[in-house]
Amino acid sequence: MLRVEIKPKMLRWACERAGIDLAEAEDRFPQFAAWTAGAARPTLRQLEEFARATHAPLGYLFLPEPPIEQLPIPDFRTIGAERRRHPSPDLLDTVYLCQQRQEWFHDFARTNGEQPLEFVGWAQLDSDVGAAAAAIRGRLGFDVEARAQIGTWTDALREFIEQADRIGVLVMVNGIVGSNTRRKLNAEEFRGFAIADELAPLVFINGADTKAAQMFTLAHELAHIWLGKSAVSDVAPVSMTVNTVETWCNRVAAEMLVPLEGFRAEYRKGDDLRSELDRLARRFKVSTLVILRRMYDAGGLRRAELDAAYATELKRLLAVSKQSGGNFYLTQAVRVGKRFARALIASTLEGQTLHRDALRLLGFSKLSTFRELGQRLGIP
Repeated sequence: MLRVEIKPKMLRWACERAGIDLAEAEDRFPQFAAWTAGAARPTLRQLEEFARATHAPLGYLFLPEPPIEQLPIPDFRTIGAERRRHPSPDLLDTVYLCQQRQEWFHDFARTNGEQPLEFVGWAQLDSDVGAAAAAIRGRLGFDVEARAQIGTWTDALREFIEQADRIGVLVMVNGIVGSNTRRKLNAEEFRGFAIADELAPLVFINGADTKAAQMFTLAHELAHIWLGKSAVSDVAPVSMTVNTVETWCNRVAAEMLVPLEGFRAEYRKGDDLRSELDRLARRFKVSTLVILRRMYDAGGLRRAELDAAYATELKRLLAVSKQSGGNFYLTQAVRVGKRFARALIASTLEGQTLHRDALRLLGFSKLSTFRELGQRLGIP
């Protein structure tokens, strides 16, 4: 039986990286304590199982020292004023998978003669916030008055995603790593990210976050695309950050969703906060969390009042939020993005992409699932 020489600190590193405490590791691998003490060595098969359990690349475990892992795009996540460290395996694998999808779509778009999207990198950090928000709304066809006629703000979020998809942005919303339901993403670690590209701009929204927060995240990440600056973000509507890029994107996102001039005309400062939140959320078809931010921007709330009201409202929304599995094929189309899924399926059916590669990028294991998704998306 082949046993392998592994430094104990690499086993401990893999557990720490995956957020698995040593007691849990010992429960899952009875000889773990002996391995880390140097009293025994794992077999190659045991090490492979350990790597899968900790989501660690097998080759990393043979290194003499733990590697320094960094996100492949700028990391703007913070805790207070401090930058976050050590991205989780779930975040890393999500970014890597999205990069693979983006690379495929970039090559697909180039092969099919698609032209660069003029809005990627259109804005600068010194661009006027109102003008930038108006430009994004105009390009999306995001009409504030028309949105007022949509039934609910969750319907408005769905339409918002469709608008971004139609102009060429790959929008992916997922609360797990790929299709692995055992690897749930943590909304406290990150809310979303943007990867700028002139042919395949990509926005990922953490589906584990509340629906209320996802609309603002999408607006924020679209602002990143207009700047042409890729980044991982964890901002919320009320976030106050020292990062100039995040500050600009937050301001643009708020102005895009709820123009301040129109908000001031509608806002009744003297009315009950609860009733005003609900009324204005219905009027602008955004979440009450965004409305709280605009109340602050309009001078209706002091910072301490904003923070307290936001915490209360977020707690309320979390309590009423109900998750549903929904239709698998509709869910999967949202996870990978409809624009990406249609292009990949069509390319595969035309013989330009191998079925093996298509299944991997979609996170499928069965060809029948691939075919069914294609039919659901209107691809014969």
